[in-house]
Amino acid sequence: MPATPPTALDGLAAVKEELAELYRDLHTHPELSFEEHRTAAEAARRAASYGYEVTTGVGRTGVVAVLANGAGPAVLLRADMDALPVKEATGLPYASATEGVMHACGHDMHVTCLLGALKLLADARDTWSGRIVAVFQPAEEAGQGAKEVLADRFYERFGTPDVVLGQHVAPLPAGTVGAHAGPAFAATDAMSVRMYGRGGHGSRPETTVDPVVMAASTVMRLQTVVSREIAGGETAVVTVGALRAGNQHNIIPDEAELRLNIRTYTPEVRARVLAAVDRIIRGEAATAGAEREPEITEVDSFPVLVNDGDAVQKTMAAIGAVIGEERVMDPGQVTGSEDVGNFATSAEPEVPLCYWLFGGADPAKAAAAQRAGTFERDIPSNHSPSFAPLIEPTLSTGVTALVTAALAWLDGRPRE
Repeated sequence: MPATPPTALDGLAAVKEELAELYRDLHTHPELSFEEHRTAAEAARRAASYGYEVTTGVGRTGVVAVLANGAGPAVLLRADMDALPVKEATGLPYASATEGVMHACGHDMHVTCLLGALKLLADARDTWSGRIVAVFQPAEEAGQGAKEVLADRFYERFGTPDVVLGQHVAPLPAGTVGAHAGPAFAATDAMSVRMYGRGGHGSRPETTVDPVVMAASTVMRLQTVVSREIAGGETAVVTVGALRAGNQHNIIPDEAELRLNIRTYTPEVRARVLAAVDRIIRGEAATAGAEREPEITEVDSFPVLVNDGDAVQKTMAAIGAVIGEERVMDPGQVTGSEDVGNFATSAEPEVPLCYWLFGGADPAKAAAAQRAGTFERDIPSNHSPSFAPLIEPTLSTGVTALVTAALAWLDGRPRE
C-alpha cells in the first residue's frame, strides 16, 4: 500500500506547545486598540522567520505578511489583535498583567492560530500554488481597524485577494466550527447621547429641568423600539450600556449622557431603528421641557457581515472533511459585529467572504450546562471578565481550520 502523501497539517503536532506558550504570553500582555505594538512586533517577527515578506505599520499598528508561491489565487487570512478595557477575573496563572485590560474577546487566540497556520503553510509550500496575504489587524473592537488598513492603500500595495477568510473563537464546544451563509454578524451603530437639563438644588426640583429623570425615561422608552416598532420576524437589539449624570446626592446636574448600541441585519431595519431612536430621544427631551436639543454623536459603526453562500459551502466542506462533518455546524446569525467584511466589500469588484466561529469552551462543561439549561449562565461568553478559551483543542482546531480553508482556495501542486 502506498504511503499517505504528506500534508500541511502534518507539522501541527510539533508546534502545538510552542503555540500554546505564545498564546499564554499574548494573553498576559493585552493591548488596546491601536496600541498593539508588542503584539504586532511578535507577529511580524515570527511571520518573517517563516519566510513571509512582512510590512509593519499598516493602518497604524497593523501587520501584513505575504508569501508568493507561484501562479494561483490570492487568499487573504485575517486575525484581529486588540484587547478590551476589562478587568480580568479568570484566575488563570497567565492572566493579564495589565490592570484593567484583558483579552476578553479571544483575539490573542486569533493571532496565535494565524501564526500557526502561516508556519504550516510555509513549511508545505511545495504542495500548493498561489499567494497568501495574512493581515494582523488592529482596532477591531473600535470598529476602525479594517478601515484604517484599507485606507493605507492596502489593495494597491498588496493586491486584491480572490477570497477573504477568517475566524472568531466563541463559547461553543472546543473542537467545533460553524459558519452561517448570508447576513451572519449584525451591523452595529454605537452612539453617545448628551441630554441637557437645568441643574439646581436637590431640595428644589421645581426650579430645574432634571436630566436624570429625562435620561431614565428615555432609557425605558427606547426598550419599546424592538418590541413595538420591529416586526416579529425581523431582528434588532437596542442596548443602553451606560447612563452617566451628576456626582452628588443633593445636586440635580445640568446634563446626562447615554451610550447606546444598536444591532441590525438589514438596511431597512437599521434605518427604521435609527429613526425611532432619534425620535424618542428628542421627544423625551421636549416632553421634559429641555431648553436645548440633545446632541447625538456617532461613536463607531460596523457594517453587517455577509458571508458568501458558495464560499461558506466550499470552505466548510473542506474543513468538515478534515475534522469530521459532525463537528461542523450552522450557528445561525450572530448579534455580535465584525469589521472583517470590509476587506471583501471594499474591493472592486467585491470578493467572497467566509468568516466562521470555532469553539473555545470545555466540551464536557458545555454539554453539562446545556443539559441543565444553564449554558448562558455557566459558560462565559466573549467580553466577559471570565472568558477563557480552553487552549486545547481550541488552538489545534483553529490552526486546522485556517490551513484547510486556505488550501481549499489555493491551487494544488502535485508531487513528482
